[in-house]
Order: sequence, then C-alpha cells, then structure tokens
Amino acid sequence: MQHAHGTFTVKVAPLTPAPAEGLGRFSIDKEIHGDLEATTKGEMFSGGDPKSGAAGYVAIEVVTGALGGKKGSFALQHSATMDASGLKMTVLVVPGSGTGELKGIAGTFAIRIENGQHFYDLDYTLPE
Repeated sequence: MQHAHGTFTVKVAPLTPAPAEGLGRFSIDKEIHGDLEATTKGEMFSGGDPKSGAAGYVAIEVVTGALGGKKGSFALQHSATMDASGLKMTVLVVPGSGTGELKGIAGTFAIRIENGQHFYDLDYTLPE
C-alpha cells in the first residue's frame, strides 16, 4: 500500500433540473495538490436536510493528473451521510477506472476539513 497526501480546493455549484423533489444535483470541480497533482470533474446528488444536520450524498468524479510522478486518470466514488451521531464518509477508487500509468489503481481517499482547509489522504496500490 502506498500513501499520498496534500490539500485541495473544491467548487460545488447547483445543476438544474433537480432529479426529483427533495434531491439536489451539483457539479464538483477540485484542484488537488501534494503527492497527487490533479484536477477533477464530477457530479453529486444529495438528499435530506443539511441545514438541520441530517442529509446524505453520493458522487462520482474523474481525477486527472499525476500521482507519484505517474500520469493518468481514475474515478472516485463518494457515499456520505450526516446525522446527530456525526459524519460517515467513504470515498473509493472505482475499480477498472484507472487510465495511462494509473491503470489498475485501487484504494481509498479520505477527506479532512480543518479550519476551512481541505486535506486528503489517498491509500492506494498500483500493479507492478
């Protein structure tokens, strides 16, 4: 298992039309820096009432750039919920999504937010 970490900025913007009453649809664009130098493009669907602290989202985004000097792309799949017990989030590298020198990548992408700054930890494997 290899490890990459760093920071990122994210822009989330509403998309219309919403898929159904009570659901939201958003574009996701990230700039990632550190061991992974990349940009992302993706889409998120949300439900629930985030203002009251009870909601969830799913998303898929394509990451394009360089990881440890290897160039290519891969997709990340997000699934998260929040409620009174806190935030639960899983972000996985989508199997079979790696391209270029990142073909065959597998792993997990953890997100932390501290004092308004976004950090990531990517634990991954690549074929020999």
